[in-house]
Amino acid sequence: MIPIKTVKKLLRSYGLKPKKRLGQHFLLDTALMERLADHARLRPSDTVLDIGAGLGFLTEVLASRKCRVLAVEIDRGLARLLRDRLARYPNVEVVEGDVLKVPLPSFNKSVSAPPYNIISKLIFWLLDRPGLELAVLIVQEELARRLVAEPGTDDYGRLTVTAYYRADVELLEPVPRGKFWPEPDVDSVAIRLVKRPPPFRVEDETLFLALVRGLFSHRNKTVRRALRLALSSLGMDEREARELALGAPHADRRVRELMPEDVAEVANYVSACMKREEH
Repeated sequence: MIPIKTVKKLLRSYGLKPKKRLGQHFLLDTALMERLADHARLRPSDTVLDIGAGLGFLTEVLASRKCRVLAVEIDRGLARLLRDRLARYPNVEVVEGDVLKVPLPSFNKSVSAPPYNIISKLIFWLLDRPGLELAVLIVQEELARRLVAEPGTDDYGRLTVTAYYRADVELLEPVPRGKFWPEPDVDSVAIRLVKRPPPFRVEDETLFLALVRGLFSHRNKTVRRALRLALSSLGMDEREARELALGAPHADRRVRELMPEDVAEVANYVSACMKREEH
């Protein structure tokens, strides 16, 4: 474990303090960092993204595996600290900016303990990256439950279905809040996302993902009602949306009860109806 006094001293030397608004909690457990790198099965040919690199402790572990590392940090002061601390690693590039917005070189893996205030958006963003093979992340416990939730449970929703469509999700190990400084308000879990081809057929992926978002905005409504609302929000005429929703598969079931494959069936039905309308 990295002593808290070491972290405080390092921050003080740059005139820095943890910023709550940026969700800054610094991971202290070096043995855990090594395990995260192990779970990523790193090779020298890999380019690894470290999101919210902070003080660079995890970045150093990744750099020691001889792969290329992109250390992204939005905090200007921490980015300056990282450039100084990591200058001796020719295989590390420090990128200052918001990971969701800043231009990045291509990468095929991510190993990170990212800020929790961006983690949901970040997972959707990572899953959408065409070159990504896998990601090993520390996420809050509640979000980890949502990633692997069963249909019908309170945690089941858009994130579950989208993740299942894009990747195999594994819960690796619990990460108690005491592994960080300052301590977050929640415990965490290390997870691994391994990208793979979708496990079911989707006719129009853009439409499917839009309907996943729209349907699960009304997860407790029937598919008939939720689909009408979702189609209307996508710009379809109200009368047309109502008629289309009436004939949908699983129309009388609650959205929260649908398997991901059932959602795909609904999306494929909508896609087929829209194609008929075009002709």
